[in-house]
Amino acid sequence: MPESTAAHKKTPETRLREVAYYHEPYWLREQGDWIKSLLLFFDGVAILVPDYMRERPLFADPSLAQPLADQGLLVRLSPETLVDQATTETLTELLVELLVAGVFDDLDANTAFAALSHSRLGGTADAGLTEVVLEELRERGLARASEDGVSIPLHPAVRTLVLTVLPQLLRASAESAGYALQPSSPYPRTVQALMDTLGSVSLPTTGHVVAVDLEQVTLDLSSVPLDEVLDFRQRHGAEHRAYIRDLRQFVRDASKLDQAARDEAFIDRREALADAADQLRRLARTSWRRPLATFGVGIAGSAVSLAAGNPLAAGISAIGALLGFHRRADPGSAYSYLFQAQEHLSSRGH
Repeated sequence: MPESTAAHKKTPETRLREVAYYHEPYWLREQGDWIKSLLLFFDGVAILVPDYMRERPLFADPSLAQPLADQGLLVRLSPETLVDQATTETLTELLVELLVAGVFDDLDANTAFAALSHSRLGGTADAGLTEVVLEELRERGLARASEDGVSIPLHPAVRTLVLTVLPQLLRASAESAGYALQPSSPYPRTVQALMDTLGSVSLPTTGHVVAVDLEQVTLDLSSVPLDEVLDFRQRHGAEHRAYIRDLRQFVRDASKLDQAARDEAFIDRREALADAADQLRRLARTSWRRPLATFGVGIAGSAVSLAAGNPLAAGISAIGALLGFHRRADPGSAYSYLFQAQEHLSSRGH
C-alpha cells in the first residue's frame, strides 16, 4: 500500500513527520550524495511518484534509495491520491491566472521540453479541468501533446513552476497522511521559481518575499558511508532539525516586517546563525575528523494571507489558493530550502 495512503491518518495531537520534499519523482545516482545530508535536518525524504513509475526511484539510485525505503526514511507519495479535486482546481486557476497576467509571455518556445506526469497536473482527479489549462499552454507553445499517454511535455520553466508550487498545494492532504512537506532543492532556479511566483504583481501577498543566504551549517557527507550518517543522525539530528525550524521561523517573522525593520532583523540574526552553524560544524568535525566539503542551507519564502472565506469563490487570491486551507504546519507561509555542497574543501579545516 502506498505510504501516502497506508495507516498514517493522524489525530490533530500527533506530531507530523517533517520530511524534505524533493521536487522530482526520483533522484539520479550522482544527485544522491546531498540526500544524505538532508537526513540530518529532516525526518526523511519525500518524493511525489506517479503510480506507473513507483519503483523507479529504487532503481535510479539503489545504493541509497533502497536502504532509505527499507528504513522508512524514503516517503513515496502518490499524485493519483494526493492531487485531489481541490488541488486540481487551485493549480488550474493559478496557472490560468499566471498565463493571463503574461508571466510566461517572454519564454522561448524553441527549447527542449521536459515531461511531467498527467497525474501531477491533476489529470487523475479531473481530466477535463486539466485539459483546460493544457489547451491554454499548447496555444502559447508551452505544452505539447502527450507522447506516452501518461505524461505531458512542458516548457521547462512551466514545469519548474508546477513542481515548485505543488508541495505548497499538497500540504493539507500530506498532513492528513502525517507528513509536513519541507520543499528542498540543490538547484537555485527551483527556489527562484517560488520567489518569482510570490513576487508576481498579479498575486497579492501580505508581507514580503524573504531570502536568507546560504549559511555553511554542517559538512557535505557525500564521502561518508550511509550507516555512519544514520548513526550521526541518531546522535545529533535534533540539533540540525532545531536549526531548520529556527531558520523557518525567522523567515516567517521577517517577511511580515517593513524594509527597515527587516534589515535590522537580518543584522541581529546573522550572528545567531553563525554561532549555530559553527556548533553544527564542530559536531561533524568531532565525529569524522577528516576534510569534508562544506554544506550550505538557504531558505526563501513569504508570509501571506488567505482571502476571507473560500479564496477561489472570492475571485482567487492566488497566493492564498496556492497555500491551501487548514494546514497545521507553518500556516500563512510559503517557502523552499536550498541546499548546496561547496565544490572546494573549506580553507578553515571544516
